[in-house]
Amino acid sequence: MPRFADFAGTHLRSAVLAGEGFPDGPPDASTVMHRVWVEHNDEPGRWDDTVPVGETFAFPEHTPFHQCMVTGEPVLIPRVTEELSDRISGAFEKRDLRPLIGGRSLLIVPLKARNVVLGFMVLMRRPDRAAFDDMDRTTGAELAARAGLVLDNARMYTYQENVADTLQDSMLPQVDPRMPGCDVATRYLPGTRLGRIGGDWFDTIKLPGSRTALVVGDVMGHGLNSAAMMGQLRTAVQTMATMETPPAQLLRNLDDLARRLGENYLATCLYAVYDPIRGELHLVNAGHIPPVLVRAEDGRSELLDLPTGAPIGVGGVPFEATVVRVAPGDRLVLCTDGLVEVRGSDIGEGLAALCESAAHPAASMDDACDTIIRALNTHGGRKDDVALLMARLNGIPADHVAEWHFDADPREVARARGLVRDLLLDWDLPQAVATARLLVSEVVTNAVRHAGGGRVGLRVVRTDALLFEVTDDEPALPSMLAVSPGDEGGRGLRVVSRLAREWGASATGHRKTVWFEQGLTEGR
Repeated sequence: MPRFADFAGTHLRSAVLAGEGFPDGPPDASTVMHRVWVEHNDEPGRWDDTVPVGETFAFPEHTPFHQCMVTGEPVLIPRVTEELSDRISGAFEKRDLRPLIGGRSLLIVPLKARNVVLGFMVLMRRPDRAAFDDMDRTTGAELAARAGLVLDNARMYTYQENVADTLQDSMLPQVDPRMPGCDVATRYLPGTRLGRIGGDWFDTIKLPGSRTALVVGDVMGHGLNSAAMMGQLRTAVQTMATMETPPAQLLRNLDDLARRLGENYLATCLYAVYDPIRGELHLVNAGHIPPVLVRAEDGRSELLDLPTGAPIGVGGVPFEATVVRVAPGDRLVLCTDGLVEVRGSDIGEGLAALCESAAHPAASMDDACDTIIRALNTHGGRKDDVALLMARLNGIPADHVAEWHFDADPREVARARGLVRDLLLDWDLPQAVATARLLVSEVVTNAVRHAGGGRVGLRVVRTDALLFEVTDDEPALPSMLAVSPGDEGGRGLRVVSRLAREWGASATGHRKTVWFEQGLTEGR
């Protein structure tokens, strides 16, 4: 426009515009097309109502537009006659195209890639200009061929972007913002590299004893291989965490796994376990940037001084856990180096900015995360992806925890039931009493039978649910048994599984703990 034509309109198939996979098969009368652009040198607004940009529709049969779509060949009409003008206009309901197309020269050229029609261009000349000829048809077809190649490249790029985003989103966890004793907020920003997919991840894992594992990791490199490794390591961390593997041992096991998977498997990882009852953080670091702790008492922020350790996959390097005392309201900030490291700048400057922005007052956890992102994500040179996890360590009040110890005597089971009943009534939870007494009776009975003469512990914790933990001196984990109608026992764990919201068992040293959760006001 305007040297070659006085009007140009571009139409694309829905699959192309959406960045989906390659269009399946040739178009037909049901193929939905999008008008993505219109340009003309007539008076302003003349075409706007009749052929608006953004309109979606299928082109009727017996029109030259449909002919171009299905044949994939240019359609040249030197002059649109009155009869053809009536036929084209009649195929479009409530559209009078005759004043716009009558007497004009019309050339419709397909936009193709790999012999598949992606769309077409409509070109027209006013009646006072020379009509399109065979040379113009060749020129228009060459123009459309080049445009089709560009469109296909853009479609493939968009499709790759969508695949990468879908893969990344599927691998990142759906973090529960409310964990026992702490609130969590997260952010993930994809990098600016082609494909945008990377190996950064974060996770929160619910552990026995109302504890929470907080994890941030960064696989070295980018692309699908890094994302696949990230998925393997994240799954391994989740599995070992729920088995109550001590933090330092967990990273040693992860290091062994990475070296078995291949010599190019390298990653950094920071693993923390928060105990809201004791008010403690157990942290271990494998080559990751240190976390920031913001103290609620005075708003002061600090980088925690942890033994750095070597990245996962190096091998032969010990990992050392550190215990940090925390108070209710303290905030822990973990992130990957893409947030604080920019090529050409000292990482120390980024860490200092992280501390400063983390200490900034905010109305909510989400606002606090956004403040950090705004403060540090202003560097034009950032290409790496970013994972950010923030946890407000609320703790669990002492009056929401009760603990008793019993002799390995069957008569103690009745005392355990009575203590739980009195406790729940004191907590004003009468609707939870019946189910709690039944489940405690089943689990404590099993512990008394298998305790080997040792003491049996019972702890009840109130958060957004009721957590019951029964501990004994038998390290072997229990399992549900297949029972027949004539069996006198073996049904305890089936009752727990049926009535409890969640339940599980873990072993530490020579002791095991069987736990279950129950709603505050309901039996489930």
